[in-house]
Amino acid sequence: MKIDRLTPDTVILKELGQRLARIRKQQGLSQDDLALEAGLGIATLRRLEAGEGSQMETWLKLMKALHMISSIDTMLPENFDSPMAQALSASKKKGQRKTKSRVWGDETS
Repeated sequence: MKIDRLTPDTVILKELGQRLARIRKQQGLSQDDLALEAGLGIATLRRLEAGEGSQMETWLKLMKALHMISSIDTMLPENFDSPMAQALSASKKKGQRKTKSRVWGDETS
């Protein structure tokens, strides 16, 4: 499932729980094993896998226990330039500035 800005929070949490369970199983870990490795209670892990609410700290513990903490950089990169910032930066590097802005209807055919 692709998650985007229109996906309801409850659906995102359920999807994240399913992904967590899938990764845990792929790594050959039981819920007990992962909870112990992450320093969490088994009930907390079960709630997460069921798609119920949680704290970010809990997810960080799980990501570390699954050896996936570097994925945080993909989720929230240290340096992020929006497409507009990238375009402005490229424009400055070329020494070009847009002097005339277009107004609706003044396009040339």
